[in-house]
Amino acid sequence: MSELTGNSARPPRTAIVGAGAIGGLLAAALSQAGHVVSVLARGQTLEAIRNEGIRVIETGGQVRRFDVRVSADAADLGEQDFVVIAVKAQSVPALASAMQPLIGAETAVVSATNGLPWWFLDGMQRSLADARIEAVDPGGAVSRALPAARAIGCVVHLSASTDAPGIVRRGRGNRLIIGAAQRALADTARTLAQALSAGGFDAVATDDIRTEIWAKLWGNMNMNPLSALTGSTADRLLDDPLTHALVLRMMEEADAIGACLGLSTGMAANARVAITRELGAFKTSMLQDLEAGRPLEIEPILGVFPELGRKIGVPTPYCDAVLGLVRQRAVNSGLY
Repeated sequence: MSELTGNSARPPRTAIVGAGAIGGLLAAALSQAGHVVSVLARGQTLEAIRNEGIRVIETGGQVRRFDVRVSADAADLGEQDFVVIAVKAQSVPALASAMQPLIGAETAVVSATNGLPWWFLDGMQRSLADARIEAVDPGGAVSRALPAARAIGCVVHLSASTDAPGIVRRGRGNRLIIGAAQRALADTARTLAQALSAGGFDAVATDDIRTEIWAKLWGNMNMNPLSALTGSTADRLLDDPLTHALVLRMMEEADAIGACLGLSTGMAANARVAITRELGAFKTSMLQDLEAGRPLEIEPILGVFPELGRKIGVPTPYCDAVLGLVRQRAVNSGLY
């Protein structure tokens, strides 16, 4: 299997792991762009895609169908050029070893999950070169199965939902930011961004994917857990002066960690909060998961910050307190 730089003699082979809302849209877009798309799925989703393909309800209401290969066993699908991980981030450790039949020596592994990916610290700076983030790579299970040297990040700036297994409804936004963790994969990341653009996304390539991941997470690591704790929409959290202040304190702790890692969002916490306020009375993804009885993405979104703080000597008392509370909320709801 040769490195893909846009001149391959055959269509790229791409497997999507997780055919929920985002995974379904990515599968549809790459199929439209000419990739040979396979989906790793199970249960009702497996049967729905096998029988009816992936169906996308566009913003105007029209329904488009995309036929893809689908299996519950990665060995049935074989080695791929791209493996796109689009499951909930806390599910990756349990699935990592099952993905190995998809991955060859030149397969690019694309993380399209919330929070920090398992490869985030790999090669970042000398003091953390061999560090592992336990919150997203417990016991090293993920990094052993999914090579960090083959990682590409995909930052998702859009919303979508599933009306039923295999049926995806587009929501707001359409932007993807794609970038390689290692410079050697930069051309491959650009090729993927071009394919996603051809498939209908507003996809762009970046040479600084870690900063893009960090910037998105900086806006989510506070609002998500606080909304799950309170049941409040974003506007109510920001209208209350006490929870507003807590949001800012958590962001300041994260910003201090970012400064030690050489990561900057390029704006002050107040400016980022102003952007969130403009979105109005929305429910965060963590609150939606809580209300739907789905496991919460606590560790990838918030748990990573106290852990990183301990590694580099940055205190995180506000993040610690909220993390302890939201963990208990999830445990008591059977969602952790």
